[in-house]
Amino acid sequence: MKPKFEIKPFKALSLSELYQILQLRSEVFVVEQKCVYQDIDGKDEKALHLLGVYDGVLVAYARLFQPGDYFEFASIGRVIVKQEYRDKKWGHDLIREAIKGISEQFGTSEITISAQLYLQRFYENHGFIQTSEMYLEDDIPHIEMKKA
Repeated sequence: MKPKFEIKPFKALSLSELYQILQLRSEVFVVEQKCVYQDIDGKDEKALHLLGVYDGVLVAYARLFQPGDYFEFASIGRVIVKQEYRDKKWGHDLIREAIKGISEQFGTSEITISAQLYLQRFYENHGFIQTSEMYLEDDIPHIEMKKA
């Protein structure tokens, strides 16, 4: 079994879904990665939200942006798989769904991401290539990557 994926605009999210999204993002990006940063960044209302739900639990999530909203090209951000489900390799399903969602929703296959450096190989497996030197974002090494 795999998660059921669904894409929703911000206004279509239920309060419960929004709570689960913010809880998961805080759990991974703030607590697990020990990174104090402003997760609620004013971009959620522009994004489409890709939710991966398994057995009633939000286990995978990403934000999708149309060209110009974050980078020149469409982009994927806040990519998360809940820690206890990572051994199932659902991150690959999440990225495939995100790429498909950008194609279907925005009519493009050109995507730019700001990837944590340690995930470079993961994203390369999905056709992304490094397009910048390493930089720090919230004290975490990142690289820009693009998929054409």
